[in-house]
Amino acid sequence: MATRLKEVYYKTIRPKLMKDLQYKSIMQVPRLEKIILNVGIGDAHANSNALNAAIEELTLISGQKAVKTVAKKPISNFKIREGYEVGCRVTVRGDKMYEFLDRLINISLPRVRDFRGLSPKSFDHHGNYNFSVMEQIIFPEIDFDKVDKIHGINITIVATGNNKEEVKALLDEFGMPFKQ
Repeated sequence: MATRLKEVYYKTIRPKLMKDLQYKSIMQVPRLEKIILNVGIGDAHANSNALNAAIEELTLISGQKAVKTVAKKPISNFKIREGYEVGCRVTVRGDKMYEFLDRLINISLPRVRDFRGLSPKSFDHHGNYNFSVMEQIIFPEIDFDKVDKIHGINITIVATGNNKEEVKALLDEFGMPFKQ
């Protein structure tokens, strides 16, 4: 069963981008590859309950199991040693990716207080889009009463595209709320 946003992409967005960007082949049109959600918990090695709660919340938000991330290098200023658990992440692909993006654009981002839009400057040179939400409670899957600690989530949207402009055009067609 295809998700609503996936159907919109294949039926309307892809043909429109092919015409607008003047591509000869449908395979040249940019498409979403994956969405990566990452949570960093600074005191995760000392407070395993906070890390476990973050994993549960990220699992609820994404629809698939989050994994722990460990420090690759020691950082003395943050009292982190190599091998310490420092957070969690999950990579979402396929139908779950389109479903997450749909919920993010239409439900979660409008719930952010004083939301003025996402920065259109957050693309890297490959066309990946990175942004953060400051509170995990903007997602409707999170029960506000069960949250012990508010933390942010870094979100990376990876798409195929030759440059920033192509991927921005793709995200604009999906309805991503960029600042004007």
